[in-house]
Amino acid sequence: MNKHKVIIDSTDVKLLDLLQRDAGLSNQALAEAVRISPPTCLRRVKRLQDAGLIERRIAILNPEKLADAVGFGLTAIVEITLDRQDVQALEQFEARVAGDSAVQQCYRVSPGPDFVLVVHTPHMPAYQALSQRLFNTDANVRNTKAFFSIRRSKFGAELPLTESRPTD
Repeated sequence: MNKHKVIIDSTDVKLLDLLQRDAGLSNQALAEAVRISPPTCLRRVKRLQDAGLIERRIAILNPEKLADAVGFGLTAIVEITLDRQDVQALEQFEARVAGDSAVQQCYRVSPGPDFVLVVHTPHMPAYQALSQRLFNTDANVRNTKAFFSIRRSKFGAELPLTESRPTD
């Protein structure tokens, strides 16, 4: 990842905004939307990827609809408090949970718990297995507190790019 400050202009911001809303847009559609040529658009998007501003392009699945088809019906938000919060202990726990496919998001937070996780499992027995695997067998985990989602009211991954920058 590039550690230098990346300089972007309003066209780059527009490209990022469009891509975060629909990563499936074709290069042609992106170019037309921001009024640049397709080759220029392709170069700009590649530069934004190389700079690390675009981590990856993904499809966001609907867990409620997917639950009927394959069974991912349980979403939990889990708070984790560790006994030791030294750098090594925090990084070890973070690496372990980040490597588990049921963990969709992992945040190191302060104050309060040390971590907040968003996990998806097919059902409660699978959550219990995850809890045993990641939390109960770790001697450094002092406390876990899980909140189970009844309904998802909003889900988004878009950053408010166009609202945070003055136009040029």
